[in-house]
Amino acid sequence: MDEQPSEGNNGEMIESSNGKELLNEGNMDMEPYVGMEFESEEAAKVFYDAYATQIGFIMRVDAFRRSMRDGKVVWRRLVCNKEGFRKHRPRRSENRKPRAITREGCKAMIVVKKEKTGKWVVTRFVKEHNHPLVVTPTNNRRSLLLSQTPDEKDVKIRELTAELQRERKRSAAYHEQLEMVLRDMEEQSKHLSRNIDDIVQTVREIDSKRGVLLNS
Repeated sequence: MDEQPSEGNNGEMIESSNGKELLNEGNMDMEPYVGMEFESEEAAKVFYDAYATQIGFIMRVDAFRRSMRDGKVVWRRLVCNKEGFRKHRPRRSENRKPRAITREGCKAMIVVKKEKTGKWVVTRFVKEHNHPLVVTPTNNRRSLLLSQTPDEKDVKIRELTAELQRERKRSAAYHEQLEMVLRDMEEQSKHLSRNIDDIVQTVREIDSKRGVLLNS
């Protein structure tokens, strides 16, 4: 793709958050289909998000799979935000209003997979929704792009993973120190128990000797 976005047949160019050209506004009227290709995972997200806005639902980025070789995302599922069902939890207070039902088990989705060519290809498309679609009027069809590119997300994931490892090491050190304290407390408890046993035995011996003296 060209580094500088150009104007499409029907309007403006969609750009990612890092300024890279993703999709032409004129392509937003297309419906997803199995075999449809994208230059990147981000482009697939932008397209389906724009398609969702046009049709009348909200996209949610769902499950993904990583490559066993390099850990990069190679499979992604994009769903309707009404996919699945919310788990029912008991309300803490009867006075609190119940939360609105936002998930209705909708099956609409696309699944994209990264091929050896580097292209991302739609391998599954479910069009039907089980709820009414509501189109929100907008001045244009510019997609609400995600604030981070895949590369930035990978960096963030690595940073969070490193932070998690540091916290785990710190937690392990705290756990070891706690075990040492507990062992010391246990030893002191045993020592105190032995001292008490010795005192009780001494008192018994004194009482026994006193009894012998009184009887004599």
